[in-house]
Amino acid sequence: MLKISRRTLAAGVATLALLAAAPVLGQGKTLKFVQNGNLTILDPIWTTAYVTRDHGYMIYDTLFSTDEKNEVKPQMVDKYEVSPDKALWTFTLRDGLEWHDGQPVTAEDCVVSIKRWAARDSMGQKLMEFVTDVKPVDAKTFTIKLKEPYGLVLDSLGKQSSNVPFMMPKAIAATDPFKQIDSQVGSGPFIYQKDQSKPGERHVYLKNPKYKPRAEPASGLAGGKVAKVDRVEFVDMPDPTQQVNALIAGEIDMIENVPHDLLPLLKADKNVQTVNWNPLGQQFIIRFNHLTKPFDNPKIRQAALLAMRQEDYLKATVGSPEFYKVCTAAFPCGTPNGVELQGDLLVKPNFEKAKALLKEAGYDGSPVVLMQSTTLPVLTNMAPVTKALLEQAGFKVDMQSMDWQTVVTRRTKKDPATQGGWSAFHTYAIAADILNPISAQWMVAQPDKAWFGWPNDPELEKLRDAYARETDPVKNKALAVAVQNRMLETAQYGWLGIWYGPGASRSNVVGWLKAPVVVHWNIEKK
Repeated sequence: MLKISRRTLAAGVATLALLAAAPVLGQGKTLKFVQNGNLTILDPIWTTAYVTRDHGYMIYDTLFSTDEKNEVKPQMVDKYEVSPDKALWTFTLRDGLEWHDGQPVTAEDCVVSIKRWAARDSMGQKLMEFVTDVKPVDAKTFTIKLKEPYGLVLDSLGKQSSNVPFMMPKAIAATDPFKQIDSQVGSGPFIYQKDQSKPGERHVYLKNPKYKPRAEPASGLAGGKVAKVDRVEFVDMPDPTQQVNALIAGEIDMIENVPHDLLPLLKADKNVQTVNWNPLGQQFIIRFNHLTKPFDNPKIRQAALLAMRQEDYLKATVGSPEFYKVCTAAFPCGTPNGVELQGDLLVKPNFEKAKALLKEAGYDGSPVVLMQSTTLPVLTNMAPVTKALLEQAGFKVDMQSMDWQTVVTRRTKKDPATQGGWSAFHTYAIAADILNPISAQWMVAQPDKAWFGWPNDPELEKLRDAYARETDPVKNKALAVAVQNRMLETAQYGWLGIWYGPGASRSNVVGWLKAPVVVHWNIEKK
């Protein structure tokens, strides 16, 4: 018979007691989330991809943020002052800001971060056209000096979506903005775990125990960023049906967007809830490449717009009118600048007029290389609709299917479409990204600063400048309409309707904030 000493037995009992008392990771403390796409690029300044933006909100913080009323509020900033002539802005950081490696956040870190962000973002680029200097004053204070008063300083620093002015340590922020960073050190409420993450499977984040949230309650993307779970996993699960089954089975906790045809499955399960986290919705667009044939010719771009009908896209991708809205305004309907077009453009195709324009433009049958994303369910059916409509208008279309990350990479190429480049692709923007001509990335019309597609239109840039200077809301609305009209004249891109996509979670998940971005602070598992 095996004899066990009293000391060994006592130690064993004590160990079992400790194990019984210890929390089991993953039972109430781990949040498993499925994003609307596969996260492979981790630099939120290098790309506008929303999956990367969401990663940024996990680990970085911002100087300002917007609350659920779309009002800009201080975040990392404690206080700020504006000189009487409105040409000098002084910002002081709040106490307790610390990078994940233990170093204090300094004003110099923020200055370098602002400059890197401003090199890539539409609002940042426009801001810097009015700036003469951004410099640190001391460890916690920096200034922005303007050539003349500019009405969008706080709106720019508090920009809520791609690209977001995330603050990074100076050594990281000094990276060429057109090259990807190789470090994930931030100061936000979660810390990225590179050794536990594997692109294509999952990305892991742990609660930052040293993060000091603001005292205000969380609201939108502002207020106190209180992490209420110990661990968050972004789980890669491309198949929507698998996502829904995993949520029903309790294998995951949250899904960013549920395909509309699968919503009935979730509504039938009492342990699952749908969440309308972005009530302003999203806008579909088609982006043309202005550098290569055939869309280097504005008349050919105009012919393409004449062939498009918003409801065809909305029915093919969303289905139920409950979740979409035909809206011919470039800025979302229901927002201050959302003025709809007169006439049938984007509502009723005019194929004969499109064919006449193609003939007038000397269209030689160069194929439209149309990139189709196959891994974002809400985009998958967009390209086939475009192919059918353009072919009815006399275009030749070469639709090429690929996953979303390949689209994101390939859209950066300026090569001819016949040599690995592209002619057009579909994407969407959250409404918060396109509320005005400065925040909307694809309204930039300077080729060295423009979003993929690289339009060149000095006249449009004059209108955008006028909008940036104007402080009268009535005059600003008129300028926004002028911007919209000019974009139609040049057929810069096409806007193809508004859609709404609820997310879903287990019913024990509470605290999902209403904001244009899915954020994971304030969320807990009951």
